[in-house]
Amino acid sequence: MYYEIAILSTPNIFTYKSDKVYKKGDVVEIPLKNKITYGYVLKEVDKPKYECKEIIGKKFNFNENYQKIIDFISKYYFCSIGEAAGLFYWKMDNGKCKIDNETLKIKNKKCKVDINLTDKQREALEFLNSKDASILFGDTGSGKTEIYIKLIEETINQGKKAIFLLPEIAITSQIEKRLKKYFKETLAIWHSKITKKKKEEILNNLDKINVIVGARSALFLPIENLGLIIVDEAHDDSYKSEQTPKYNAKDLAVYFGKEFKAKVVLGSATPLVSDLYKFPHFRLKGTFYNTKKIKHFRETFDEFTIRKISEKLKQNKQIIVFVPTRAHFKFMICKNCAESVKCKNCDVSMSLHKDKRALVCHYCGYTQPIPKICPNCGWNEFLNERKGTSEIAEELKEIFPNAKIEKFDRDIITSKSRIDKVLKRFEKREIDILVGTQMLAKGHDYPDVALSVIVDIDFVLNAPDYRARERAFALAKQVEGRAGRKEDGEVIIITQNQEFFNRSYEEFFNEEMEFRKSLEYPPFSRLAKIEFSDKKKETAKNNLDELIKCVGDRPELIGYGEAPIFKLKNRYRYYALFKGKNLHKIIYTCIDLTKAKVDMDPVNFL
Repeated sequence: MYYEIAILSTPNIFTYKSDKVYKKGDVVEIPLKNKITYGYVLKEVDKPKYECKEIIGKKFNFNENYQKIIDFISKYYFCSIGEAAGLFYWKMDNGKCKIDNETLKIKNKKCKVDINLTDKQREALEFLNSKDASILFGDTGSGKTEIYIKLIEETINQGKKAIFLLPEIAITSQIEKRLKKYFKETLAIWHSKITKKKKEEILNNLDKINVIVGARSALFLPIENLGLIIVDEAHDDSYKSEQTPKYNAKDLAVYFGKEFKAKVVLGSATPLVSDLYKFPHFRLKGTFYNTKKIKHFRETFDEFTIRKISEKLKQNKQIIVFVPTRAHFKFMICKNCAESVKCKNCDVSMSLHKDKRALVCHYCGYTQPIPKICPNCGWNEFLNERKGTSEIAEELKEIFPNAKIEKFDRDIITSKSRIDKVLKRFEKREIDILVGTQMLAKGHDYPDVALSVIVDIDFVLNAPDYRARERAFALAKQVEGRAGRKEDGEVIIITQNQEFFNRSYEEFFNEEMEFRKSLEYPPFSRLAKIEFSDKKKETAKNNLDELIKCVGDRPELIGYGEAPIFKLKNRYRYYALFKGKNLHKIIYTCIDLTKAKVDMDPVNFL
């Protein structure tokens, strides 16, 4: 017998032979060139004219639920079955997969969590329990985590298990500490940075684990009897994969919930307007400790801002300063021709890092010495524009020489251990002022922060993206929420757009929905971005032209041409953007996935 087999984690499909009977969904061990790998059985086929290699043996089987999910991922996100099936993890034994998912036995003991909810929290819990998929729309510090813990407790006591998704590994430590207190050894942490040995240990002990906390890959663990999926910080774009398959773990969590009849809760202080439109929500206002915040608006980083920082330092309070850009300066611009110094591999300006005495491309990592003359016109004078975290931190150190000031961005935070180290020092009050990028806003709990300063938020607001308004407003709200968790706090927003930021989320939501509806943007339609890239500009352009010719004059095609960042890592890029309600039929008719990448529901348009 002969079988068509999709090689896991690749787009390749090959035919193999065997005397044994296999069925769709079987994962088999197969030889491929000079190595042994795994493949997903698609179907039995007629004997081909060429010689085929033998299947070594069956390793496990995807049941019907998982087959349906794999098919959905493949079709919806425009990837191969092998790439979709390759997302999933299975039990490991000395590095090899083994069948065990059908024989797992739930051995849960009754769980008792000692948490007293407020009346409002109990009301929220009842609401979430009454819905299959819903949003916990709670202000920062309103007590969402306590509700999550009670939901997990109820799930365990029903003999089921829970997945707790977080957008990034950066915030797993604080959540782990809180949940470990209640669920002890039945809780496991899963993300890309844990060791292979630890992953094997977790996979081989899933029957003893009740709660998995992790980044988006935790969704693909073989958890039997799944009863609850919590997606915390559900607004975060990090749930979207930028690699093929370009799935969104938050959206897939809802699909998993339907398939496994598990409850899904999306939690956020700033839910996406599309989600708020689609799902029922419970509004949890204020903070758990009933603290108050005073909000100030300034147009520059002025004397008022410096005075407020000084006041908090004298009161022995902590301050966080948000800056959307790392490095010292975003641009180095020639005074004569006004051109910025660009990366040789990418069509982007390089950022100035004084400490490295270099310009660095934040896209490909290319580094070069700081030039003495303009590479465009030969002039020898430059302007440095758009201050980053490093420059702001240095300026604050000059103004407050006795304060302990640290940075919190990807130049400093290069591993999970470094994240934990900085946050631990901040928690112990060994840092007075923390200057960072949006990493500051990602769900961290800073109980002693009395002042949040938000710098250059207009840069986010003015980005060329239909979601720029939503991103800027949400980011400001998230950073704002880090101050005044246990005591009253203050917020300074430095902006030229006070009217935009000085309103409630509900007011923003109503205006944004009118804006989206008038333009028929999500949630009133779907978007698909198709990218063609190649080292040869002509090849990428020809591939785009083939698609446009096939699609013809359809209203769903709303734009095409060079990508905003035309050259990236020495590859030339062209985009075609589609908007509509039935895009798959149009795209599948014309697309060649060996020449293009399709991004459904894109979050990045650069």
